[in-house]
Amino acid sequence: MTKFLQRWTVFAGLVVVWQVLGWLADDPFFPPPSLIVSAAWEWWVLEPSNFFDHVVPSVERLLGGWAIASLIGVSLGLALGRSDRAMEYAGPLLVFLRSIPPPALVPVFLLLFRGGTSMQLATIVFGVIWPVLLNSVDGARSVDVTKVDTSAVFQIPRWQWVLGVVLPAASPKIFAGLRVSLSLSLVLMVISELVGTDNGIGSQLMQAQREFDYTRMWAGIVLLGVLGYGLNTALLAVERRVLAWQPRSRDEQHA
Repeated sequence: MTKFLQRWTVFAGLVVVWQVLGWLADDPFFPPPSLIVSAAWEWWVLEPSNFFDHVVPSVERLLGGWAIASLIGVSLGLALGRSDRAMEYAGPLLVFLRSIPPPALVPVFLLLFRGGTSMQLATIVFGVIWPVLLNSVDGARSVDVTKVDTSAVFQIPRWQWVLGVVLPAASPKIFAGLRVSLSLSLVLMVISELVGTDNGIGSQLMQAQREFDYTRMWAGIVLLGVLGYGLNTALLAVERRVLAWQPRSRDEQHA
């Protein structure tokens, strides 16, 4: 609890400093937080249609792309992680594909899917699948040899072995990949909405920049920060519940 209050006290202090500097500078490019909050209130609360037309679709794309990438990444990662031969053949291809910057493929996906939600989902999935996939591979390889031998002796069915032995052993690393991919999905969601669509937070940021409405632009940036913080907090809560069987350090217990 003490550390929680300390963190938020530091955050509040930085906001106060930003507010004072914003007043003194009187720079339209860097408005104070009070003006940003006011713009956000007018934009998202007083005009709820903006919220449902732009924020809700963005969140749906973000979570949809992240969920698809997570499902594919975990399934493929567990399969590759338990097969040395498969990893031998697939390894160079995975290294090549993950070296391609996802924003560079936005024009390709735009041509393939003609814009819209399909293009945005493809961009998000391609960009965020790699942390989940590679962490799943690493987690599947870290299964204790004793557990593998015991499962073989008792002739546990393949599906039960994967779900009851491999998946729990790989879960800590899988969740680490999920956290990284969730942050990346927020970034790629914004990038994918800069082209080929007229709704979403990314398109509204671009529109505000074109109209020189910098206060509204900052309101969108703050909204992205709040959204990212909320999603990360929710995922951490799920992780702690799922991995409650694992011993935790003293710092984690008091966080």
